[in-house]
Amino acid sequence: MNGAVAAVALLGLLSACTTLVDGTPQLHVTPGTVQSSFLTLDEVGSLLGTTLASRTIESEPPPSLSVDPTACAAAVGPGTQSVYARGWTVFQSATYQDSDYVSDHTVTQVLGVYSDSSQAGMVFRTLADGLKGCTSAVRTDADQSTSKWTYSTDSSTSVDVSWTATQDAGDGWACYRRAHLKGRAVVQVAVCGAGDGKQAASKIIEKFSERVSE
Repeated sequence: MNGAVAAVALLGLLSACTTLVDGTPQLHVTPGTVQSSFLTLDEVGSLLGTTLASRTIESEPPPSLSVDPTACAAAVGPGTQSVYARGWTVFQSATYQDSDYVSDHTVTQVLGVYSDSSQAGMVFRTLADGLKGCTSAVRTDADQSTSKWTYSTDSSTSVDVSWTATQDAGDGWACYRRAHLKGRAVVQVAVCGAGDGKQAASKIIEKFSERVSE
C-alpha cells in the first residue's frame, strides 16, 4: 500500500457518508455555520505551498479501525469513533488532496462539537491518553492489507496536543497532526506527505480554531 492511500484510509474517511467534490467551483457555505469554520482548498493550499484539487467531506465519525494492539485505536484512527464518541451535536471532517487518485499531499480538518465543555474535554483526553499509550501499531484495511505506523508526541497540554505518525516502509510518508480543545469543540488537523508538514499543520489549525465558536 502506498503512503497516500494509507494516509487517507488511516483517517477513516472512506465510508458511505463520504462525498467527493471537485475543487472548482467552490461550494456555497453559509456564514456562521460549522462548515464556515473550515479553511477552503485555496486557503489550505496557500499555507501548504501547493495546489489542492480534490475534497472529501464526512458528516459523521467513521467506525473505529482494525488495529493491533487495540490500545492504539485512538492513535491510528484519531478522526474516527475511537475518539469522536457519540454525543456530538455537530461533526464534520474535510480532506483535501492533489487529486482523487494520486496524492503527494493530504490535509484533513476535523471538528466535533458537543453539548458542553465537559463532554468535549473527555473526547480530547481520549485522544491525548491514547497517544501516550501507543508508540507503534499495525492497521488492517477492509481488503486485509496491512500497514505499520510509528507515533511520537511532540507536545501535550490540557488543551493542545501535537504528534507525528510515520508509515514504516512508506518512502518517508508521515502525517503531522495537531488537536485543540476549544470550549465545546474538539478541533483537529493532519498534514500528510513525504516532506515536513509540521509548520503547515500548526498554521492551519490556528486559523481553523479561530473560526470555531465555543
